[in-house]
This record gives sequence, C-alpha cells and structure tokens, in this order.
Amino acid sequence: MSDLPTANPPRTFDRRTLLQAGGAGAALCAITPLLHRWANPTASVFVARHQRYEGPLTQTIRDGLLASGELPDWYHGKRVLLKPNLVEPTKAIPHMTTHPAMIVAAAEVFRSWGASVLVGEAPGHVRDTEMALIESGVGEALDDAGVRFADLNYEEAFWRRNRGKRSRLRGFWFPKSVAEADVVVSMPKMKTHHWVGITCSMKNFYGVLPGIKYGWPKNVLHHNGIPQTVADVNATLSRTLAIVDGITCMEGDGPILGSPKPMGLVLVGASLASVDATAARIMGLDPTQVEYLQLATRRMGPLDDRLIEQRGEAWQDLATPFQILDKPHLQRLRLMGIGPQVT
Repeated sequence: MSDLPTANPPRTFDRRTLLQAGGAGAALCAITPLLHRWANPTASVFVARHQRYEGPLTQTIRDGLLASGELPDWYHGKRVLLKPNLVEPTKAIPHMTTHPAMIVAAAEVFRSWGASVLVGEAPGHVRDTEMALIESGVGEALDDAGVRFADLNYEEAFWRRNRGKRSRLRGFWFPKSVAEADVVVSMPKMKTHHWVGITCSMKNFYGVLPGIKYGWPKNVLHHNGIPQTVADVNATLSRTLAIVDGITCMEGDGPILGSPKPMGLVLVGASLASVDATAARIMGLDPTQVEYLQLATRRMGPLDDRLIEQRGEAWQDLATPFQILDKPHLQRLRLMGIGPQVT
C-alpha cells in the first residue's frame, strides 16, 4: 500500500444542487442592479432657458414638475407650502428676493392640480414681515391672486428630532404651516453666498425656522455651523421640491449686497442637492467643494453629474461663471474649464 495520500474524489453535483446554485446566481444577478442603484442614486433636474417674469411661467413650472416625475393626481387635496426667499427685501434690490411672478405661477400650477396652496416665509433679518411683503411686491401679488400667506416667524411651533445629525442640535422647531404641509417647496433666488459659495434651494430652508425660536438673524444655526445645519434642516423636513428663480440672479457679494446677473433660467427638481449641484455648475462652481452639499444625505440627491439626468436644457450650454468674492475659501469652489476665471 502506498504511503501517499489518496487524491480527493472528483466532486459531483446532482440536479437539485445545480438548480439551487443557478437560482442563487439568478437572484444575485437580479439584485445587483438594485444594489447599484441604492449605492448610486440618480435624480433628474429640469432646466428651462429664455425665461421672463412676464412670460408663461405657469407652463414652464408645470413642465418642470412633470419632467421631474411629479404626478398631478397625487396633489389632489394635499397641502402645499411655497417657501420663497424674502431675506431682507428692498425695492432697490429686486434681484435679492424671489420674484412675485414665480410664486404666483407655482401656486397656479399646484392649485390646478387640486392642492391647497399656502405661501410662507420667516425672514431672517426682518422682524416686520408685513414690511417684507410690501418691499418685495409679494404681498400685493398674492392678494391679487387670492393666495394666502403665513408668517412663519410667529406661528405656533412644533419640535422634530434632527434626522440629519450633522450638527450638535438635537432637533428643530417648525412652524405649524410647515409641520402640517404635505410638501414644502423651496423657491429660492439663485445667488452667490459670501460664506458658503452658493445659496439655492437647500440654504433657502433656513427660512422655515421661526424667529421667535431662533432670533433675527438666526444665530443659533450659524453658531452650530451653517453647512451642518443646512444639511440637518433639509434632512428633517418631510417631502420637499425645488423651483428656482434663476431669471435674474445675484453674483458677487451675495446673498444681500451682490449685483444682478441676468440668466433667464428656471430650475425644477425633487432632489434638492442635485438641483443645487446643477445650479452651482451653471454658476461655474464645483458642487463637490460646497460643504453643505458634501453633507447632504442620500435622500437629497447625488452631486455626481453622471447620476443627474438633465431634463430640458443641458447645463453645459448655459454655464456662465458668476463673480464671487476674492477669498481663498471661495475661490477653491471655482470649477475649472468653464469660461474665464472671474474674481
């Protein structure tokens, strides 16, 4: 008898084993695309060009919402809160705040879909909201359109746990109109920001937090980190949309003291981080260098341009570098290869 070890007998498989292995392989093949989509979520962003405040904005916004996958029948009987940017309105700087025509047009779309529409804002620098409505022209426009307004600075507030956990804040106080809304629509002005580079749909949601809890300006948020609290507020809100006023924008020392930048654009999307990333690229800024976008959760949408399906116009055809302050931490936001460097 040989002292050498005997060779292992060849392994055989019966039909049942083969079928089980084949089924497991098929299941793995089926689930792999789902895992890929989970790990790499996609989003769509609609961009319309050649827009005017006197133009057919209702049709543009309706087209944008439909292109973003919104279903009109779902809105029947729902409560929609439109949140414009009325940070520090003055008739001398109309390019600082969301234009009234944009707000009224959005209200018309949602009302035509059977929704109950309310416009709400908690101006961060102005205690007198009535003055903000007069200076911005929004009050008169809403009266003419029969759209109600809620002063979010002074409403009864409800506590919600911080779902983002990027900052040290345990939770947020949301006004009643925000807490009860089925959808909160961010309607910002597309602007530069002297601290974070860009202010758009996500940053605009600072204005859903009441002054009676957070002060004028909202230093509680600032002291806990602007990028961190922007991400946290967006993570804690329920269902959100973005409709961006990019018709006359602001560049330079935004969000208050900048210069007008005519662009003629309207942006719409359900993934706010992706909307803001597209706006940043149009402005010539690198969204991956914007800290509050870096902190965005998966639900807010991807920043990678390859994962954002462009509806309407391609952002590459619209990119026009915005002037930004000559500060090192802002200059690093500049996206190379889009037009000349502007300082």
